[in-house]
Amino acid sequence: MNDLTRFDVTDPPMALGLYLDSMALVERLHRLLLDVIKDEFERLGVLEINPVQALLLFNVGEKEVTAGELKSRGYYQGSNVSYNLKKLVDLGYMHHQRCEIDRRSVRVKLTTKGREVQAIMKILFRQHGEKMQSVQGLDAATVMETTKTLARLERFWTEQIRYIY
Repeated sequence: MNDLTRFDVTDPPMALGLYLDSMALVERLHRLLLDVIKDEFERLGVLEINPVQALLLFNVGEKEVTAGELKSRGYYQGSNVSYNLKKLVDLGYMHHQRCEIDRRSVRVKLTTKGREVQAIMKILFRQHGEKMQSVQGLDAATVMETTKTLARLERFWTEQIRYIY
């Protein structure tokens, strides 16, 4: 029996168990994604960065951003963004430069080495996208609907933080 089938979603209000199962699933999915990235990097012999740092490099892409922008734009969710940026700069994956206008602000962008990691991530994600299409229940329409649902959940939580509800 599927974990989610033990709840009757037609009974208002939403069962606490259903909500908690959903939240646990979101957390597990994120951890699994990090494990998938870790396994790919180990297979390729890229061992000096962790999966969180690889995702950060992927999300920065060709942009030049500040640490604050990484969090505000949703590219990075961790509380230790400064640590990871410093580590990536020290390892040669990112270049940093003080902002001319606000000397307290540091702008970062990928180096050639960082763009290589970004390319690995693009290939990995492209392969996953192609493989998903062959898995029953993971066609483009289903994934699109799931993404819309997750975006609504993100908005709901964001509103909770801002005390809208």
